[in-house]
Amino acid sequence: MNRLKRLEGQMRGVQKMMAEEKECYDIMIQLSAIRSSIDKVMGVMAAENLKQCLEYPLENEQAQQERLEQAMKIIEKK
Repeated sequence: MNRLKRLEGQMRGVQKMMAEEKECYDIMIQLSAIRSSIDKVMGVMAAENLKQCLEYPLENEQAQQERLEQAMKIIEKK
């Protein structure tokens, strides 16, 4: 949650920079940092999802397989 709050603050900062007509280069640097932060959040969430799949397997084998496949799709999209 802290990472998301930081991202929210970074986005507000970019909005302020744009409103103040700051240099495009400086805005792009901030947007690049935001993208990197989003990637990290997605990685943490994907890892947590996979961890839950492995620690708490479903009794139904097919449902468990589908659950793992879904977790892998999330990771592959990253």
